[in-house]
Amino acid sequence: QEQLVESGGGLVQAGDSLRVSCAASGRTFSTYAMGWFRQAPGKEREFVAAISVTGTSTLYAESVKGRFTISRENAKNTVYLQMNRLQPEDTAVYYCAAAYTLLVPTSPYHYSVWGQGTQVTVSS
Repeated sequence: QEQLVESGGGLVQAGDSLRVSCAASGRTFSTYAMGWFRQAPGKEREFVAAISVTGTSTLYAESVKGRFTISRENAKNTVYLQMNRLQPEDTAVYYCAAAYTLLVPTSPYHYSVWGQGTQVTVSS
């Protein structure tokens, strides 16, 4: 089973960009759809973006569409989330997750493997 480790979080100012990464340790990364979720204090975990096993299909939450880009490099067992024009409301712990499916799921219930999360804080 895959194990996922996020990195690249940090403190940035509103309008800045940041890229978070998620490295998988297993040998079956290319068979998993990958997703990014986030959870702010006192709020439920919410979908951010997802990408299909081949990277040809992506889905985004309306709140990040046009600002965030999800991508993957199967040769490196890594998925990325490029975040541009960050806003204070983007502040959250960002989690990557893996779903063993050919679809591009947006519900966290479809994801069976989760990373530990990385904190992204956007100051105004």
